[in-house]
Amino acid sequence: MTAPVFVVEHFRTDGTRYVLDGAEGRHAVSVKRLEPGEEVVLTDGAGRHAVGEVTGTEGKDRLIVALGEVREEPEPRPRITVVQALPKGDRGELAVETMTETGVDRIVPWQASRCITRWKGERGLKALGKWRSTAREAGKQSRRVRFPEVAYPATTKEVAALLARADFAAVLHSDFGHESAPLATAELPAEGEIVLVVGPEGGVARDELALFEEAGARACVLGPSVLRTSTAGTAATALLLGRTGRWS
Repeated sequence: MTAPVFVVEHFRTDGTRYVLDGAEGRHAVSVKRLEPGEEVVLTDGAGRHAVGEVTGTEGKDRLIVALGEVREEPEPRPRITVVQALPKGDRGELAVETMTETGVDRIVPWQASRCITRWKGERGLKALGKWRSTAREAGKQSRRVRFPEVAYPATTKEVAALLARADFAAVLHSDFGHESAPLATAELPAEGEIVLVVGPEGGVARDELALFEEAGARACVLGPSVLRTSTAGTAATALLLGRTGRWS
């Protein structure tokens, strides 16, 4: 079993030891019940990380670790961003969780015209906080040391601008009558940024699709079946990770 991951703000040691405290320390001591000799990974969630060995505990919320060398995981190439239309209920967190576990690098919430869910005011900030917390926890669970960024919600025009700057951009949709190409056969870059748009349950509106295609995005399908918006981004990310060599 791989070593559990804990998120830290710094890697400063107290003499010859590192003290993991706070919520992460409490989880390590009282929930995981880690014992001396076990291995842990500490990360800032942005690529910096270090492997350590547990040497002891203090109370119920302080784990003492002999910390190894701090290293930095390089930025992935190419980076994969998924623009995720807002699903209903808790399917947004499900999408974020599974995309994070799969290996997505950035998630951009999108208020598409056909979205039933609306992020407004405090409710929107709370929902964004849930997405970010989900990405953090899923990153730890999947043993990542570089967690995906969950950006602020984007408007349709902002999504179009993001697509225009991408090295490869595609809109995943379910309108099989619209001219499209399989994502599985698209020519992909070895570097730079790949941006995918996942529409809402009702599909990407025609005016939105036209705007995105004008920005340089390709209309693509994953296969003959229609996936829910909460699973399409995960399936597409897995396909791209395999095709770009990031899973090799």
